[in-house]
Amino acid sequence: MNQQMSAKYKNNFLKEIEEQAEMGEWVKMCMQCGVCSGSCPTNFHPGWEHPPQELFMMIRAGKRDEVLDSQSMWMCVSCYNCYVRCPRKVPITHIMHGIAEYAYRIGRAPKNQPTLHLSQTFWNNATKTGRVNEVQLTQSLYFKDGIMDGIKKAMAMQDVALGLVKAGRLNVMEAIGGGHKCKDIKGIHAMLAKAKELENQRKGRAA
Repeated sequence: MNQQMSAKYKNNFLKEIEEQAEMGEWVKMCMQCGVCSGSCPTNFHPGWEHPPQELFMMIRAGKRDEVLDSQSMWMCVSCYNCYVRCPRKVPITHIMHGIAEYAYRIGRAPKNQPTLHLSQTFWNNATKTGRVNEVQLTQSLYFKDGIMDGIKKAMAMQDVALGLVKAGRLNVMEAIGGGHKCKDIKGIHAMLAKAKELENQRKGRAA
């Protein structure tokens, strides 16, 4: 009977998160005080299904499907309020991003997730030249749901765009031509390739 009970409550998902998600080993340090959820600026959003401490408890309870299919970790905006205020200094922001990255890596990321699209678009834009091309980034985000939807969004944000142009932060002609590039773009690409190599080595050791 004891062996059956042990097998029933054995939690491999916590171990999986500890090994596969960034700083996942800190999940078990959460004491469920709720300071993180009270500090989060996105706690009003409908996609915020589970606050961090609830997500961590679900991991410890072995609720793999519920966690990996959740929208919650994709709501993190990296404000670090939770990390700063956590009485145990649990790196909540890193863990949330780590769980999201792991879900994406194994094909469990929610479809049409706006923050996923933003992060992918920003990363592709920034790593191409070493700097973000504001016009190309904005076009990709605004027009992802079609031309008409993009035009509506652009019209709604025209005052902001004009303000950026006046402040010299948005040069349309320059951006269309490719925008500023870092001087050592080859060095940046080499650095990114090395980082990917090290990450693959880490994943290989964890597997």
